[in-house]
Amino acid sequence: MALGGKKICGKWVFGFLVIAVITSSRATADIISCGDAIAALIPCEAFLLGSSLPTPSSDCCSGARNLESMANTVEKRRALCQCFEQTSPSFGVKPDRVNSLPLYCKLKITLPAEPHYDCSKIP
Repeated sequence: MALGGKKICGKWVFGFLVIAVITSSRATADIISCGDAIAALIPCEAFLLGSSLPTPSSDCCSGARNLESMANTVEKRRALCQCFEQTSPSFGVKPDRVNSLPLYCKLKITLPAEPHYDCSKIP
């Protein structure tokens, strides 16, 4: 019972964080909003937090590919990097899972997994 309560509580916290990021983000034509980026990866929650099977779901990969298509300029990829750099630690995302997402989902984009990644190096 206690374990189930922790899972439910974790999902509520994750949901509130997503809502907070979405409502505090401002979208422009030149930048991907952090809220849009996180929303695209909501199907990846269990995979990125390490609470599911060792491979991402097809829905997760679909969301990741959608995010990759939105990040079609250097500026957008760097904004995406900054978003993940700032939010990943607070969500409890596992860096090894982030690093493996491009391989499993056949992405060409680099997703930073470390909190102090130099986003200016994103091509």
